[in-house]
Amino acid sequence: MDAIDPSRAFLKDVKRLIVKVGTAVVTRHDGRLAIGRLGAVCEQIKELNSLGYEIILVSSGAVGLGRQRLKYRKLVNSSFADLQKPQVELDGKACAAVGQNSLMALYDTLFSQLDVTSAQILVTDNDFRDKNFRKQLTETLQSLLALKVIPIFNENDAVSTRRAPYEDSSGIFWDNDSLSALLALELKADLLVLLSDVDGLYSGPPSDPQSKLIHTYIEEKHQNEITFGDKSRVGRGGMTAKVKAAVNAAKAGIPVIITSGFALENIIKVLQGQHIGTLFHQDAQLWAPVKEVDAREMAVAARDCSRQLQALTSEERKQILLNIADALEANEENIRVENQIDVAAAQQAGYEKSLVARLVLKPGKITSLANNMRMIAKMKDPIGQVLKRTELADGLVLEKTSSPLGVLLIIFESRPEALVQIASLAIRSGNGLLLKGGKEANRSNAILHKVITEAIPDTVGGKLIGLVTSRADIPELLKLDDVIDLVIPRGSNKLVSQIKNSTKIPVLGHADGICHVYVDKSAKMDMARKIVRDAKIDYPAGCNAMETLLVHKDVVEKGWLIDMIADLRTEGVTVYGGPKASSLLNIPKAGSFHHEYSALACTVEIVDDVHAAINHINDHGSAHTDCIIAEDHEVAEVFLQQVDSAAVFHNASTRFCDGARFGLGAEVGISTSRIHARGPVGVEGLLTTKWILRGSGQVVDGDKGVIYTHKELAI
Repeated sequence: MDAIDPSRAFLKDVKRLIVKVGTAVVTRHDGRLAIGRLGAVCEQIKELNSLGYEIILVSSGAVGLGRQRLKYRKLVNSSFADLQKPQVELDGKACAAVGQNSLMALYDTLFSQLDVTSAQILVTDNDFRDKNFRKQLTETLQSLLALKVIPIFNENDAVSTRRAPYEDSSGIFWDNDSLSALLALELKADLLVLLSDVDGLYSGPPSDPQSKLIHTYIEEKHQNEITFGDKSRVGRGGMTAKVKAAVNAAKAGIPVIITSGFALENIIKVLQGQHIGTLFHQDAQLWAPVKEVDAREMAVAARDCSRQLQALTSEERKQILLNIADALEANEENIRVENQIDVAAAQQAGYEKSLVARLVLKPGKITSLANNMRMIAKMKDPIGQVLKRTELADGLVLEKTSSPLGVLLIIFESRPEALVQIASLAIRSGNGLLLKGGKEANRSNAILHKVITEAIPDTVGGKLIGLVTSRADIPELLKLDDVIDLVIPRGSNKLVSQIKNSTKIPVLGHADGICHVYVDKSAKMDMARKIVRDAKIDYPAGCNAMETLLVHKDVVEKGWLIDMIADLRTEGVTVYGGPKASSLLNIPKAGSFHHEYSALACTVEIVDDVHAAINHINDHGSAHTDCIIAEDHEVAEVFLQQVDSAAVFHNASTRFCDGARFGLGAEVGISTSRIHARGPVGVEGLLTTKWILRGSGQVVDGDKGVIYTHKELAI
């Protein structure tokens, strides 16, 4: 996700940074080098180096790597008799000497492949006691960085004089974490990044689902929540050292971020200000009064409230929707005022007209939304409906029933009306709901959320519907696969792909709306002109608006295409052409067939027949909604059966693809997925099934005492 965390705005001014790579990142579980991970780190450093950043690398891993290599060498040189003797632990200093050589050889190879020069600098604790050494170190580093060389530091464990290099925490520094913090201060770095094998500092063991990632460490708040050392609730000894180093560096004015070295491009994402890892900052205590939205608490609250909602009678759930509908109408003026502020701000910010159009709540819209909510309330109760009844054996009846999914996370675009529609469907289907709307509609969404949740009775709780106000919270929500049951992103293919790649939670994709209208040679001209005009003009910003007009070649020869283009241009539509149409009609060539204009623009192309039209749609469409205008019913039937889209129409505008127009009352979106729900997703798309078995004491007992009948019963 490209979300920017406001508390990390300082990152835009970072020039010099120190990156510390932990042993768990450098090596695999078997002790060998993790070449893929190191390669990814080096590639990021190369990119940042080319962008003008000054980067200093501190790398652990030498001792572990050396131990692995020496164990192998010892095994090769041992006789069978030697192997029978008790094995003596290898000397750590010898391991460090061997491992450092191998580690630097790899760094040199990787950076050389990337056309980057690196330098090795080994230091000990005693070195830093010498002022002349520190002065010379700074001068050397300045020279290297000016030449765009990457200095690679490591503690020289091979000659360290500390009593117990891996236990003694006395002295100026005591491991590579504290070394990196010392270097950050000594070399006046703007940022220290500590790469680990977990996403950051957690409130408990990272493997525990109840543990929460701490995005900003506030000592006054978190030092008592987490126990370090032998009793560390963090679950990793290495994290104790990182936190200690991070706290010390932050107090000295060096911001620190602990994040995963396993995830691709995390260093770059940190510098982009994304909401990843744990931030340590000297001003963090100033942020303490600002209560961060706790993603898990919000999701758990929505789940708990949904169970209270499901426990109500059908009539009680219906009444909640009716009360909300009345509340919307009673607060219409307040809602419109907030919406107008959003619209004015969007216009002033120079947003595209199509986005502003989606943002506006037109006169009568609140009444329309309230009426749709009443329509949903009056629908047959979808929860607990018996879909199938089967007698498994005498006195043993199995029922397949409809059941709420649980908790839904909906990420939708700038249309505030979508919040009302989604909320009504969630309540009717008994689901908890988390909503993240576009930032352009913040005030509209806030007032709508307030009106709706205040109308929900205390027996259920207003936390049934949570409003996520920061995009930076989305990555944390997407990790909650134990609480959230379905994610529905409403937006571009890029957004849907990003969400799918960022979560284990099932995703119901609502992608681009590249809708086609195909005018066959058998079409009636008046009907074709009317449908084409409506499909583009009725609401150009809608995802079900026509984006491509396909025309049979015979229609062109009759001169009808000129008339259709003239109709569109009269309405202010800019017309682009595919290769055939642009050449024949002398109109600008479209950059791509796979393009959603969401505005007064469309593409026109000429095809040989219905099969060419079908192939074009299946190749370039988004599987949303496509239409054929034809009087030849055989041709129309071929089109209806072979176009692989969620909705396919004959002699009707693509604009009919809408939950309300389909009689669903509303929709959470139009799904182009092929699993669970497809097309406009209403109440039914937010349900799953539950099996209920009613018996009278039956046991399986190897199936000896049961005579199966598997008889289908009336519902």
